[in-house]
Amino acid sequence: MSMSDRLMKAAFESDEKFQMVLHRVIKEDLNMNAVDFSKEAGIPHSTLYKILSGNRAPNIKTLRQIVDTVKKHETPTEEFIAVIAARMVLDTITETKRKIGGRLITIKEYSANSIEEAIIVSVKAERDGAKALVCAPIVSHTVEKIVSIPVTTIMPKESITEAIEIATKKIGR
Repeated sequence: MSMSDRLMKAAFESDEKFQMVLHRVIKEDLNMNAVDFSKEAGIPHSTLYKILSGNRAPNIKTLRQIVDTVKKHETPTEEFIAVIAARMVLDTITETKRKIGGRLITIKEYSANSIEEAIIVSVKAERDGAKALVCAPIVSHTVEKIVSIPVTTIMPKESITEAIEIATKKIGR
């Protein structure tokens, strides 16, 4: 979760939680002191001090200034789509980046050899920041109920036809 997301989540939880998270973000994540942060955010140092000490809750304008300042320090995360499949399927993926609709999307592979593993790596992919998931139809319906990002189902028409042909050859021996 990004620093700005943590701040916003804390702001909705309680003033105390926001105060604690803001203090941690400024000191530990940004490695700044309150004076420098307040200057950069355009907030009077006394206002920031009151917020950090719990003597004042930020108004909406101040909250925006704080979050906008933190966002300036966040490195933009690369958009990626997670593909969840067995290793042998993942080995057929030749591209790790694709330009789709003017956006450069990274494709990250998450190997799973069972339905349980597919569910686990789906949650992991979402936590890693995946913008969407691609997975097999046998698990996609369940995964959609667990994650909050879009889930797309792989429909391997050609590979099913090939598998049926191979199976036919094997039984003909």
